[in-house]
Formats: sequence, structure tokens, C-alpha cells
Amino acid sequence: MKRINEYKKLFNVTGAIDLKELKTSYRNLVKEWHPDKFQAGNPLAAEAEIKSQQIIDGYHFLVSIAPETKAANLEAYNATINESGIADFKHKGLTLEVTFQDGSVYEYFGVTRSLYIKFVNADKPLRFAKRNIFHTFLYRKSKRAEVAA
Repeated sequence: MKRINEYKKLFNVTGAIDLKELKTSYRNLVKEWHPDKFQAGNPLAAEAEIKSQQIIDGYHFLVSIAPETKAANLEAYNATINESGIADFKHKGLTLEVTFQDGSVYEYFGVTRSLYIKFVNADKPLRFAKRNIFHTFLYRKSKRAEVAA
């Protein structure tokens, strides 16, 4: 959740993510912080390099959790959670990363440690996740899924 809020703050996004607004904000930030805009001797050159990478990462992240993106990929998501079993999972902070047997990797944001423990200790983790995690928490398809596939 912290990462989502940081990226929203970077792009001045309040409330739901609108892709058109996000794209406009992204273009303006890239123009402002593009590394080629700063000469090698300029003290802001190194900062611009870091900032531009952060802008690019933030944009791709926010696009992946936007309602339009989720709606476009809903059919594939439902097929994955209903037809594929869980191959692996990791929990760090409030993020649960689930790798499915079809190679897809999804991140779920806001999953507390206590819920994760219940998930791990469940007799049928997939059934527990379908009821308590998959449709309850904000999720996105992880880029690592594309590499693994």
C-alpha cells in the first residue's frame, strides 16, 4: 500500500486511477526529468537518472492496477484462479505474491500477516484464497510472470 501511495503522490493522482490523466502526468514528468535534458557536469544529472527510472516504474505499476487494465484482463485472471493451482507464494510486508501452476504471478496488496498465516495453515489454501484473498484485495499481474512464462 505504501508503494501505491508513493506512486500516486508522484503523479498527483487522487482517488481512482484514470489512464488518460495518468498518461498526461507521466509525459509531463518525463519531459521535466529526462536525463538527456541535463548535462554531464550538472549536479542534477544523477538525480534525473534516478527520478526518470522511478517515473517509468511508477507509471507501469499504476497502469497495471488501473480499473481499465483490470477489466480488460479479468477473463484471463478468472481463468487462472479457477483453472490453475497455486505453485508457490511469498509474503513480504503487506504484499502476497502468488505463483500459479500456469506460470502467472499475481501480487495482492494489503494482505495482513494474520490472514497470511490462516492461508498457510488452511487445509485447502486455494479454496481459502478464492474466498478470502483473490476477490477481496487489490491485485496486479507481476512482470515476473512474463519472464517465467
